[in-house]
Amino acid sequence: MKKPLAITMGDPSGIGPELCLHLLAHPELLPDCEPVIVGDRTLLRRIARHLGQPMPPDASLVDRACFSESTAEALVPGQISAACGRAALDYIDFAIAGTLAGDFGALVTAPINKEALHAAGIGFPGHTEILADRTEAARSCMMQYSDEVTCTFVTCHCGYAEVPALLTINRLLEVIELTHDALSRIKGHPPRLVACGLNPHAGEHGLFGNREEEALIIPALEIARARGIDIRGPVPPDTAFIPAARRATDGVVCMYHDQGHIPLKALAFDRAVNVTLGLPIVRTSVDHGTAFDIAWQGKANPGSLIEAVRLAVRLADFPSD
Repeated sequence: MKKPLAITMGDPSGIGPELCLHLLAHPELLPDCEPVIVGDRTLLRRIARHLGQPMPPDASLVDRACFSESTAEALVPGQISAACGRAALDYIDFAIAGTLAGDFGALVTAPINKEALHAAGIGFPGHTEILADRTEAARSCMMQYSDEVTCTFVTCHCGYAEVPALLTINRLLEVIELTHDALSRIKGHPPRLVACGLNPHAGEHGLFGNREEEALIIPALEIARARGIDIRGPVPPDTAFIPAARRATDGVVCMYHDQGHIPLKALAFDRAVNVTLGLPIVRTSVDHGTAFDIAWQGKANPGSLIEAVRLAVRLADFPSD
């Protein structure tokens, strides 16, 4: 019997609902699992009707009923809405609880909108922080995985001015160890890792920045290597992603959000998968946002969601029939 896998619908005003409909309409694209959408039946029915897509069967949908029939009909795609922010969090909370309880074998999330969360009075900046809080994870980090390049992040959803103060040797080690463990499972062998510097040219021996490389990054790398982890660096961020460097590396530990997201999305936008490392459950996600500009138009590419499902099944070691 196939194991159920929870897929949250994401922000209802974005592309998440139509991605879920596309996924269920093409079961041949999925690995050995039973996808269950956590969302709103009334809203999915409206979008399916609009796009000419079939509605998922009852067994493939958990209806959270966050929207009444009239509210669902009045919802405008592509607009920030507090109601959508609250609904998105409801879907996530239900799916996390169900996965922790063993009702689902893993969790895959469609995109949410940070402004909608804020409008609803929700203080979390994104999925990663919600998951860490709800699962009471002692340590966690974001990994963006693809065949072309894989990145993890020491800091993520914060302003650039905040980054240096958030870099500590312990935090760097957490992310390095989580990266090593995850890629060992995915690759089947100890990975080759590299860490970026924080500053241009990795600080140029103290000429740029406040010697974060010497005070924080280099000591953390030395400890990691003493623990048997193959990691080089700190390397200049502007050369960490050239083709020759990517061929010699399984994963790049990045100091802040755009240091890794820009090259990764340039190389693998429709295929990369967001994974939250360090949780007691397996969680993967698309690597893109809600794409309000094309929401409910049938233009959204489901490639990242399909890859997220495949990787979740692989990491959770779903039994095959």
